[in-house]
Formats: sequence, structure tokens, C-alpha cells
Amino acid sequence: MNHSIAAAPRPRRRALVGAAAGIALALSLSACGGGGDPLADDSAEASGGVDRPLVIGSADFPESQIIAEIYAGALTAKGIEASTTPGIGAREAYVGAVEDGSADVVPDYSGNLLLFFDEDATAVSAADIAAALAEATPEGLGVLEPSEAENKDALVVTAATATEYSLTSIEDLAKVCDQLVLGAPPEFKTRAYGLPGLESTYSCTPKSFEPIADGGGPLTIQALISDQVQVADIFTTTPAIIDNGLVVLEDPKNNFIAQQVLPLINTGAVGQDAADVLNEVSAQLTTEDLIELNRAVSGDAKLEPADAAAEWLTEKGLAE
Repeated sequence: MNHSIAAAPRPRRRALVGAAAGIALALSLSACGGGGDPLADDSAEASGGVDRPLVIGSADFPESQIIAEIYAGALTAKGIEASTTPGIGAREAYVGAVEDGSADVVPDYSGNLLLFFDEDATAVSAADIAAALAEATPEGLGVLEPSEAENKDALVVTAATATEYSLTSIEDLAKVCDQLVLGAPPEFKTRAYGLPGLESTYSCTPKSFEPIADGGGPLTIQALISDQVQVADIFTTTPAIIDNGLVVLEDPKNNFIAQQVLPLINTGAVGQDAADVLNEVSAQLTTEDLIELNRAVSGDAKLEPADAAAEWLTEKGLAE
């Protein structure tokens, strides 16, 4: 099949697109080249940040907006004034906003943020990305501790396909890859983690490639469950994976690099008190939480991101 299943593109979190517990990417590692803690001096900014409400921005897709509302709600509950500016745009736009001070904090994803700062980066694991990101983050910007929560590309199959071909991992898939059609966004055909990565990392070349232009959304899910494609690239926090009993194939060779959720900050604006609150959020945020939050906002309930965030904060004991 070589036709494209077209739909209005959904906003993507990518740069052009069990987490490692205990990995703490501290601010002391995130100053570019200096190796010093940008919050370690005795200035008022270092201890308390700017003397105004913090501005929490987000990318232009629901998950990012939900996390931004969680950050703002947690800060407010601790007496640190914060407001949100949702939907700033793609990574180029919101990183620029943090750099110029029009936003002070934005949630991001570790692997793609690293590639944004260093397009030649080769780190793939959570630990290696944390270390590389510490070196790559420009002066004036910082990253706080990564959460367990992760949202990354994954190859997904139906339970029936998994049973028929004895699939639990991409290594298993490689043995029958030439018998199966793979559906993914059009750019998957050429991106390093897409068809080229599957071939070089796993010697997996599908029978054919089906471009589906909805960012792993409903058309992709429908193509998979109807057997139009037998393998699909879907983001791991998509509720439809659980809702349809789909199987996420393990990626033991890290073709899809780690993508832990973490706060990107302006180090001149975010003081230690605010950093501590945001790190507390990261300590509690899980991938399962993201799935449920996405379901609450994009599913039948249709909650506003702020309302879904408020429920999560209450559940975790982080609300006022």
C-alpha cells in the first residue's frame, strides 16, 4: 500500500517531532559549560526567583497544557504565584519564550529537548540523556529533575497479532517484519528513529509502509485494529492503547530514545523554592498518570486541562 491516509495534523511534541528511577537531573548540572549550580549563590533571585508571578508556558497540544497547569497549581498551593500561557507553539517557539523571559517554565521531554540543543547527540537511555542534556543546555536555561512519566514513540500491535507471531519486543518483530505492514506518520519513513533506525538497529524492514498523517491518532488506531496495518507507531501515553487492549512492543536496543517529562526553566526567574515544588511534582508524575490525564481531557469527560490538573493535584496531596 502506498497511498497516504490523510487528516488534519495534530500538534506534535517532537523536536521536528519504566523510566529510570532515581535519576536526578539537578540544576547544578544544567548551566552550560560552567558546572556550577545556577541557584547556588546568595542573591534574592537564587533563593526566591523574580518578584512577580511565574509564567508557566506550554506547547500547543493537550498533554503539555495539562502538565503546565499542574506546575502552576502546585506552585500556587505552596504560596508561589503562577499563571499559565498555554499553546505557545512548537519547541522552537517555547524555548525562545523561556530564553527571552516571556515564559519562566515549560514542560518538555528529555530526549527531544537534548536533540534540539544538540542535533548530533547520540544518547538514548534516560541516564545518558540526563547527563548529555546537562552539558547541552544553554546558559540562562536549566532543567529540573525528570519525572518517571515518559511519552515516546512505540511500535504497537493488536493482541491478536502479538499472539499470532509471538511478539513482545521489536527483536521478536524483526523475525517477521517482512510479513507485516507498518503504519506511522509520513516522516517516520526518513527519520533516524523510523524506518532507517528499525533497519539499522533491529534489521527490521516491513513488508510495506503506510503513511498515516494523524500523529498516531484515531486513524492510526483504526488502521491497526482493522488490520489495514499490523504494526503502528503510537505515543505511549495515548489512552487508546489501553482502551483497545493493544500491545506495546519492548525496545531493548533503545531505537526510540528516552523522553522523560521535566521542567525547562529560566534560571534567572525560578528560585530554589519554586524548583523544590516542581521537583516534588516530578517525583509523583507517572506515565500512567499522563494516560489518565489525557483521557480526562481528550476523552468523553472533556475536562479543561486546568480541571484535570486540579484533580491530579488533589489526588497526590499537592493541592491547596
